[in-house]
Amino acid sequence: MARATRTRAARGLLLVAAVAAVLAAVVQGGRAAGPALPAVLLPFAAAAVAATGLHVLAPRFLPDPAARDGAARYAALAEAARRGQSGSLEHALPGLARVVAEGTRADRAVVWLAVGPRLVAAAAHPPGPEGVRETVADLAALLARPDTDSVVPVLDGTVLRAVLAVRKPSAVTAADRQLMQDVASGAALVLRVAALNAELAERVQRAAALARELHASRHRLASARESERRRLVAELGYATGDRLETLRAEVAAARTALAGERPDPAAAHAALGRARERLEELLDRFRAVARGVYPAVLRDQGPAAALDEVVADLPRPVRTSGRPARRLPWELESGIYYVAASAVRALADRPADTPLAVRLEHAAGRIELEVEDPAHPLAAERLAELLADDADRLAALGGGMDLEVPAPGVLVLRAWLPDRVEPVVVETAGTEVAVR
Repeated sequence: MARATRTRAARGLLLVAAVAAVLAAVVQGGRAAGPALPAVLLPFAAAAVAATGLHVLAPRFLPDPAARDGAARYAALAEAARRGQSGSLEHALPGLARVVAEGTRADRAVVWLAVGPRLVAAAAHPPGPEGVRETVADLAALLARPDTDSVVPVLDGTVLRAVLAVRKPSAVTAADRQLMQDVASGAALVLRVAALNAELAERVQRAAALARELHASRHRLASARESERRRLVAELGYATGDRLETLRAEVAAARTALAGERPDPAAAHAALGRARERLEELLDRFRAVARGVYPAVLRDQGPAAALDEVVADLPRPVRTSGRPARRLPWELESGIYYVAASAVRALADRPADTPLAVRLEHAAGRIELEVEDPAHPLAAERLAELLADDADRLAALGGGMDLEVPAPGVLVLRAWLPDRVEPVVVETAGTEVAVR
């Protein structure tokens, strides 16, 4: 037994001497080559030559399996160094995954890059399905995966940049962990650059999404302004059209009564009295329009009080309930008020025995409106057309609206807005009101 041990030791010394001779020859040759072989590349070249020598000579001089494993791991480290110097991350990361898998005899090895708080699989060996990119929430989630037996993090100071992970059919040995650690240390710079590039790409995508949302938001705001202008023009036309014509006719009748050879003061007085009544009606209508455009109650007391003022003048009974827990920014209060006022005016502009139910709620970070009509005079599609401008306004503020007919004859309108004004990036297919 002692003789066999001495024999293996002698063979090991011979192998070390051979490797040392190879290293010396490579270094001496590099010096002789001058500028043709820069000094900075000599260690990598020497490592590659030494690894090749170990791989060829180890089976002959190192019959011990443990010694052969050590030589194979040394060759794996040399291959990892070569992969790290490839200059292309697209080739370097898959190569590192393959080196780790082959060096540890793992079923699968994955190179994970840290992108914000998440980990994204950048390369794997064997490769996964084409176009599928795995993502986990964090390092703890990666450790909890059943296909992860051992991990080695790559840190940039205290910041996690990457993780090497393997899955093995057998137990992970100390030599396996040491190999993974050595590969991670040797390729740390490559992995950090790859992680920073991935994080930068995600931020660029995020910025592009914000730019698209800003453009869409500006378009929606312009549409909302145009719709508000059209609504105001319609309100003014309704307020002034017939009333102005009647007022003009009464004034003309008074002028006719006073003109001519036989003036009729009584007829002129009566015509001016009727003109005054029409003028009072016109002024009242202007006040109503002004309250709708910029309600003083909305500014002073909020949307619930302003809505109570609207329903007080409607011919159909309306039951209101709820109110926001606190005052909100003007844009949000006015947005939810306008859609509520438009809906109740459209549904309660005619007398009816069945009351209309309107509810305001403020919970879970948003303000919600629900209008339930058990006997609605309008079809859901028609109401959606009337509220299209209000839907544009809600979308511009990050909210939405939908209409539902849960039972025959029952109509439910729901609208919502966030309770704070902030940029919202969402995938939207338009601002049409959903009717279900």
